[in-house]
Amino acid sequence: MRRLHSLRILLSGTLVAGTLNACARAAVPGAPVTPATGELPRSHVAKPTTGAITAADLMTRLYVLADDSMLGREAATLGNVKATDYIAREMQRMGLAPGGENGTYFQTVPVLIARIDTTRTISVDGTRLALGTDVLPFSANNAAAVLPRAGSLRSVDGAQVVYGGLLGSGALISPAQAAGKVVVFTVPPDSTGRRDYRFYLKGPFTQYGEAAGIAAVVLDVVPPNVLARYRNPAMRVRRDDPGGTAPTIMLVSPDAAKRMLGVTQFDGLAAGAAGKTLSGTVAITEAPTPYPARNVIGILAGSDAALRGQYVAIGAHNDHVGLTNRPLDHDSVEATNRVIRRQGGQDPVRTATPEELTRITQLRDSLRKAHGGARPDSVNNGADDDGSGTVAMLEIAERFATASPRPRRSLIFVSHTGEEKGLWGSDWFTDHATVPRDSIVAQLNMDMVGRGKATDAMGRGPNNIQMIGSRRLSTQLGDLIDSLNTTRTPRMDPDYSFDAAGHPLNRYCRSDHYMYARYGIPITYFSLGYHTGYHQVVDEPQYIDYDHMARIASFVHDIGEAVANRPERPVVDKPKPDPRAGCRQ
Repeated sequence: MRRLHSLRILLSGTLVAGTLNACARAAVPGAPVTPATGELPRSHVAKPTTGAITAADLMTRLYVLADDSMLGREAATLGNVKATDYIAREMQRMGLAPGGENGTYFQTVPVLIARIDTTRTISVDGTRLALGTDVLPFSANNAAAVLPRAGSLRSVDGAQVVYGGLLGSGALISPAQAAGKVVVFTVPPDSTGRRDYRFYLKGPFTQYGEAAGIAAVVLDVVPPNVLARYRNPAMRVRRDDPGGTAPTIMLVSPDAAKRMLGVTQFDGLAAGAAGKTLSGTVAITEAPTPYPARNVIGILAGSDAALRGQYVAIGAHNDHVGLTNRPLDHDSVEATNRVIRRQGGQDPVRTATPEELTRITQLRDSLRKAHGGARPDSVNNGADDDGSGTVAMLEIAERFATASPRPRRSLIFVSHTGEEKGLWGSDWFTDHATVPRDSIVAQLNMDMVGRGKATDAMGRGPNNIQMIGSRRLSTQLGDLIDSLNTTRTPRMDPDYSFDAAGHPLNRYCRSDHYMYARYGIPITYFSLGYHTGYHQVVDEPQYIDYDHMARIASFVHDIGEAVANRPERPVVDKPKPDPRAGCRQ
C-alpha cells in the first residue's frame, strides 16, 4: 500500500522487524468494548454457530477468517489457501453439497506467475543491452486489453528495428511495415516534459500482432516504484485460447533506442525509418503459482423437483491484498486515515496540514495509550473487504441449511478468489460454471458489509445498505427487493446513489457480480462502501459493526429465499452486455 510521505515520522516511528503471528490470537474471554477507543477486543473466543443469523456468529467467524494467521488472504498464496480451507470446512460442516471440481468444494483458477528471464537480453552491434536499465521486458498482463496477447513470446534474434512513430501523432507505421520487425515508438512528453510510462494508453497496438517486438522509449522517466513492480513477478489467469505468438513488449531507454535505430536524435525521424538488426532475445517466463487460487462452492438442493435444476447464487470474495512490504505502526495508520484518508486506500495520498498533523499525533498517542503501546502490523487482514461478505454468506448458508422446508430452487454459494486481482474467480467461474450457467436465475453479491456506522465515511445509520445493479437487467428483481423490504422489520434504508449511470466510482464494474451480469444474469450488489480501513492494515475485526452486518445478512437471506420460491425466474427485460467487452457503469 502507499504511505504518506509527509507523515513518515509518524508511520515509521515503530517500524521494527518482526515475525507474523502464525497462530490464532490468545483469547480474552468476555472482553468488553474499550471505552477509550470504542473498539471491540483484538481477540475473541470462538463459540459454536447456530442456524440463526446472529451478530455473535458473524463475530466468531470473522475473527477466524481475518486473523493474522491468514496472512492477508492474497489470491494464490498460502494465506488464501488457509482461508479457502476454512470456508470449505464450514460448508461441509453445515451440510452443503460440494459444488466444485471432482467432487470437491474447490474450483481451481489457473494462475500463472510471470517473471523476466534474466538469462536473456539483446545486443546491438555486438553490445549487450542491460536488463532493467537499457531494456525492460514488459508483461502484457499489465495492459492485456490494448496490447497483443498470446501464449508465447517471439525471439527478436535477427529482427530489424524500425521506427514506429510518435504515439498520438496519427502518423504511425502500418501493420504490414511492422510485420517481423521490432517497432520502436516514442512517447510524447507532457506539459512537464515527462514521457508517460503507460505508453499502452496511447495506442492502438493490437494491430501490430505480427511484429517481432514492440518497444516504447520511456524507461528514463518511469518512477522507481513502477520499475520495481514491472521487474517483480506478475500473476495472471491462464487463457483458454492462448492463440499463437505475440510480440515481445519492452520499455527501452532513449540511449538504447537510438542505438537500436542507429540515430543520434529522434527529431525529424519518419515513421518506417529502418534501424539496426538485433541479436538475442528478451522474454517473460510463466509458470504456475506455488499455491493454488481457489473458488469455494457449496450447493443446497431445492425442494421442488421441477425447479431444483435452477439456482440462486449468493457470493462474496475470499481474497484480500496480503502483506505489506514492511511493518507499519497500526495506530499511526488508523490516526492518519481518520483525519485525512476517510476512505482509506480509495482516497489519494496527500500532505497533511500542520493542524491535521497535530490532530493525527494526538489521536495516535491516545490510541497507543489505550492499547498499551505501539503495535507493528504487516497484515492487511481484510476484515471488511471481504471477510464481512464471506462470513455473511456462510451465515446465510447455515440458515438455509438448517431451515425447513428448503426453498424450491437450489442455492449455490460461491466464494470467489482473486477479486482484488481483477475479478479472477468470478470471471473463471462464470466462464466455467460448475452448474449450467443459464440455470443461474440471479446472483446476490456482498462486498464490504461491515462498516456502516454514521461515523464511517459512507455510513448513514444502522439500517443503511448500498445497492447497485438490481434493475440493470431485470426490473422484476429490483421490484421484488423493494417490495420485500416494505414488509420487513427493521426495514432497510437502501442507498441507490452509487448505481447512477456514469458514477465516477464505477462500482457496478468493480466486484464479482458484474461477471454474472455480463452473461445476462440479474444481479444485486450489497455494500456499505469505503472507510478508513479500506486496503489498509487497520481493516481488522475489532472495528466491525456486527449488528449491522447481521441485519444485512438477514436481508440478503430473505431476498434469496423470495427469488428461490418464485414460480418464475426473474425476467431479463434490459439489454444484455457483451460478455467480452469492457464494463463502464
